[in-house]
Parts: sequence; C-alpha cells; structure tokens
Amino acid sequence: MFKTLKNALKTPDVRKRLMYTLILIVVFRLGCYITVPGVDSFQLAEAFDGQGMASLIDLISGGAFSRLSIFAMSISPYITASIVIQLLGMVIPALERLTKEGGEEGRAKINKYTKMLTIVLALVEGLGIYLSYRSSGIFIDTGFWTGATVVISLMAGTAILMWLGDQITNKGIGNGISMLIFVGIISGLPSAVTTIWRLIFTVAGFSTTGLLTAIGIIIGSILLIAGVVFVQQAERRVPVQYSKRVVGRKMVGAQNTHIPLKLVMAGVIPVIFASSFMTFPAMIIQMFVKDIATATGFWAGVYKFSIATSTSNVPVGYSIANAIVYLLLILGFTYFYTYATFNPAEVSNNIKKNGGFVPGIRAGKPTTEYLSAIISKLTLFGGLFLSVIAVIPMLLRFTTLNLAFGGTSILIVVGVALETVQQLESQLVMRHYKGFLE
Repeated sequence: MFKTLKNALKTPDVRKRLMYTLILIVVFRLGCYITVPGVDSFQLAEAFDGQGMASLIDLISGGAFSRLSIFAMSISPYITASIVIQLLGMVIPALERLTKEGGEEGRAKINKYTKMLTIVLALVEGLGIYLSYRSSGIFIDTGFWTGATVVISLMAGTAILMWLGDQITNKGIGNGISMLIFVGIISGLPSAVTTIWRLIFTVAGFSTTGLLTAIGIIIGSILLIAGVVFVQQAERRVPVQYSKRVVGRKMVGAQNTHIPLKLVMAGVIPVIFASSFMTFPAMIIQMFVKDIATATGFWAGVYKFSIATSTSNVPVGYSIANAIVYLLLILGFTYFYTYATFNPAEVSNNIKKNGGFVPGIRAGKPTTEYLSAIISKLTLFGGLFLSVIAVIPMLLRFTTLNLAFGGTSILIVVGVALETVQQLESQLVMRHYKGFLE
C-alpha cells in the first residue's frame, strides 16, 4: 500500500487527483462544523445524547449530526435512495432494461433518478430531524420560517455531499460516496484513542485493569482488521479453458484462464444498506409522534425496535429481535447485491460464445448451475462474516466500553481503503500504458 502511494505521488496526473480529493475532503470536514441557522449551540450539546439512530448517523457523518451542521444527514438519504432504486429495478421492467441494456446513457438516467429520490428522502429526513428536536429547545424560534430554513439547509447539505462524491469519483481517486463515509468514520479516531488512554490513566491514577483492557482492545482490533483484509482479498478462482478458434484470418491458440470470484463480492454495501433500512422507520415515526422517548404503544415499540441496533436504552427483547432482523437483512442484501452484480447465466453464455468451458463441466446450463452453486456458497459465507462483524458493536453496548469504532466501522474503513488502493493501482497502470503508447 505504501509503495502504491509513493508511486502515485510521483505520477503528476495521479498526484493531481490525490490533491483534488484532499481539498474536497477538507471542504467536507469544514462543512461538518457549520451549524444550520436558528440553532442554540448550548442547548444542542445538552439535547444530543449520542444514542439510538442519532449515534449511527453521527458516526457516518463524522460528528456533523451532534453539531446539527449542514451535513448532519450525511449521505444516508443517497444510500436509502440507491436501495429503493435497485429494488424497483427488479420489479419495474423499464428500470430493469435501463440497468442491464441502457449502457452509459442508462446508468446516467438511473443516477439522475437516484439523485431526485435522494432530495425527496432528504426532505422527509430533514423534517424528521426538525420535528424530533423542536420540543427540546435547541431552536431559537420554532416558527414556520425557522423550520423551513433548517430543513432547506439540511437538504442543501445532502445535495452538496452528493456533488462532492461525484467530483471525487470523476476527477479524484474514485469511490466518492464511500470516501465520504470513510472520512466521516476515521474522524472519530482521536476520540477512540482518548477513550483507550482514559482506560489506562483514570481520575484515580494508573489502572492495571485498564491497561490490560486497552491491550485486549488493541490486539482484538488488529486481529479484526487482519481478518477483514484476508476475507476481502480472498477469492475463488474458477478455471476456464478456451479451445483454438479462427479470428478473422488468424488461428488463435488455446488459452487457460480463470474467473476470480471474491469471497465477499458485495463488500460493505449490505451492512450500510441494512443499517439505513433499520434506522429509517425511526426517522419517520419521530415526525408524527411527540416525545417518542417516553411514549408507549405500537409505534413506540416499533421505534425502540428500530433504534436497538445503536443503543442500549431499550429492553433486551427489542435488542434480540432487532439483532435477528438486522442479521437477516445483511444476509438478504448480500445475496441481492451479489446476484445484481454477477449473473451466472450471462457469464456462462459469454464463455460459451467465446469457445470456452470449465474443465469437467459442459458448456451452457450445466456451467450456469455450477457457477450458481459456487456463488451461493461464497455469498452465504460472506453474509455470515458480515453479520458476525455487525454483531460485535451490539455486544460492546452491554459493557462499560464506549468506543468510537465497532466491527462495522472497521469493516467499512478497511473495505474502502482496499478499494482506494486498487483504484490508485489501476490509474497508475493506465498512466504507464498511456506513456508507453505515446
């Protein structure tokens, strides 16, 4: 990784992309400290408890939610919109054709629809934030114009983040949306270091128990990172042989190659999707139920169930039910995203058209079934792995530890870091080919 960064800094084009990305990241971090108009900062510090749905959004937004800045909603409306558009693409034939056969123009239209839906969801989520905190006294005035200003500011912040993500993807080093989430999470690193330091040096002085706990946390984090890297980089290689064939007037010789199938093909997307899916109902309920924290009844139960992923202030039964649904959602989204990006039938047909075959497997339908069986096993393992990683912060909630980083955070950070390094390597390869051809 360090060698890749060193080579990237030596290459002018890639260095410009890195500097451009760094500037946009600085803009993102500065925006996290710009509070929306009409907010009493002193009351805001008391009102934010860092629990429930707020803790997850605050983690992804890099602390912007706790400050109620213009980037308080982070990129979560865009993530939710992406989920909805992909789900609609499976049931609406026109969207399915755009996704599969539309090419570059189809992808542009899908991106346009996603952004339009993002603005609508940002409006809903902005209203939810305003209505849920209106009675807490953090707003100087609770009139219509104050509410409109707050909601419009939050919507504008989400729109700016979408633009920043697009710019990083197109003119920076790539993975714009993932990069913003990555930066938001690692901004909590100083807080994690401070927490570990306070375990060792408490108010009463040096703590041997705290030192052992801190060593255990560090060793556990290293092992977790190593496991995530191993699983993210692991792949199953399916051998493919191509027989001799005539291309134009030339005879092309036989070739032996393979299809690399990642152990976790969906990456961190299922965890992000499942988290957004679980917390979205709580945001909607807060719009219509006043004082939801002390309310009772059906909708209060749904709210507690929805936020149980990120808080310990709910009954154990809600936490268990939430954990089960959360893990099932991760498994479901893992299968959904894997099969949405890898079609065994399409791969099998391409192999057959090019005169290839998998050794020991007949071309056509048997190859499709063989690839489907492999993908099914890999996806099951990948989904279970992601689920186990997601459970770790749930277990930590029942302890006295309050770390900024959990298993999900490490998974996202490591996944985005690996993808970014691969993007840099591919850009370096393209730059070398370009220089060679010139």
